[in-house]
Amino acid sequence: MTRDLADDPHPEAARSTGAAGLVVRPMEAGDAEQVLAIYQAGLDGGQASFETTAPSWQDFTAGKLPHLCFVAVDAGSGAVAGWVAASPVSSRCVYAGVVEHSVYVHPGHRGHGVGRLLLGALVAACEEAGIWTIQSAVFPENAASLRLHEAFGFRVVGVRERLGCHRGVWRDVVLLERRSTTVGT
Repeated sequence: MTRDLADDPHPEAARSTGAAGLVVRPMEAGDAEQVLAIYQAGLDGGQASFETTAPSWQDFTAGKLPHLCFVAVDAGSGAVAGWVAASPVSSRCVYAGVVEHSVYVHPGHRGHGVGRLLLGALVAACEEAGIWTIQSAVFPENAASLRLHEAFGFRVVGVRERLGCHRGVWRDVVLLERRSTTVGT
């Protein structure tokens, strides 16, 4: 399924400057090189994850839910501007409607609505799939990510203090969640 901005269920994403000309579509194996490069760029910035090196494509996709993985691509060139992907939080059936997600934007596209476009697509796909909770863990220093999530109804559940050591510094992690407004209400 390919989503054009005109079809996006979250029109606020289309209003973001610079998002014009991008199309959200399911992530494919052919996107591997660009997706992993964007991931590595985020890791290199030091505010995205405890990881420091992007995994292989096989390892990257191993835990993901394919129907909840999307890329934003330039409609003309096909270049990937960003990606969003979700994974189950547990194999226990009681948590079947709970996912954890990540969203990464190419450094050259940050601040232009790509994150909003991608997160809007994920939220809509989760609603369609019967997912009732979307979670994320964000470093508190990643103000852009916190603002993005807040714009889509995520709330802070808590802060896990000194959760892990990253580049020689013990880091806190903000736990975020978005409860569906239609599933499990």
